[in-house]
Amino acid sequence: MNKANSKQILWLLFFTTFLELLGLSLAIPIFAPLLFNSSHALAANIGEQSRHIVYGLLIASYPLAQFFGTPVLGALSDRYGRKPLLIFSRAGTLVSYLVIAYSIATGNLLLLFIARLFDGFTGGNISVAQSAIADISEAKDKSKNFGFIGMAFGLGFIVGPALGGILSDPAIVSWFSYSTPFLLAAIITALNIIWVAYKLPETLAVKSKHAIHPLAGIVNIRRSILDPALRIIFIVFFLYTFGFNFFSQFFQVYLVKAFSANQRDIGFIFAYIGIWIALTQGVTNRFVASRFAPDKILRISLFMLAMVLPLLVL
Repeated sequence: MNKANSKQILWLLFFTTFLELLGLSLAIPIFAPLLFNSSHALAANIGEQSRHIVYGLLIASYPLAQFFGTPVLGALSDRYGRKPLLIFSRAGTLVSYLVIAYSIATGNLLLLFIARLFDGFTGGNISVAQSAIADISEAKDKSKNFGFIGMAFGLGFIVGPALGGILSDPAIVSWFSYSTPFLLAAIITALNIIWVAYKLPETLAVKSKHAIHPLAGIVNIRRSILDPALRIIFIVFFLYTFGFNFFSQFFQVYLVKAFSANQRDIGFIFAYIGIWIALTQGVTNRFVASRFAPDKILRISLFMLAMVLPLLVL
């Protein structure tokens, strides 16, 4: 594959990854006000404790389904190719956006849960896109290409919350609602599917014939725990992601309760957080990585994160 084609594919995969992160972060400013500031999704007589439980389950539904779906989609992409699985995954996301928009508009909480589960199970397009990047990248370019895709993560986390907060605020435009961001995301995703279908060549040169395990996620965890070399890395990464996601998913509830924040306020706050995450990934990490050992960086950064997070509620 020549360099020009590789660059076109890289931009397509960048946009696909950006859209996935955009869709994920659109929900950040929406679900907390939806469940705590209104009686649209839950009846007004539903108690505070029950709302917290419903909110937690709604947030957890996506990664729960993703835990089972992503390894399966990754294995299927190794067997049948990146392109068909990327189209399938994006199509699943498209359907999920439409169902989420409809369920919010009609106040159907059960349907909202189903849509989140379906989106999580079919939403493994980031792992498939990363596999495609590995397929087209020469050894000397892999780090640079994955870093380029990493920018899509940061950009999606900046644009998504801000866009979700703006498009769901009827004070800006009268017909904006909690459903509007997901309708826009569905339209953009449909265009992305067309782009992938017509412009993305198959990048997988040799297809795998290994058996596909439906519980690959559980198998991988077991393997990580039993392997002494992987166990400590797995535990550290699990504790870090648990703590950070606990903050990132429940901080908006705190903002609603403590400051009566609406979806636009939450969106701008998380976009601000996203800017600093992007700067850290793109600038700070490169600076410190060239000067310090990875284990030292990890120890210091985790300690600083543990000290800083409690300050947010003071």
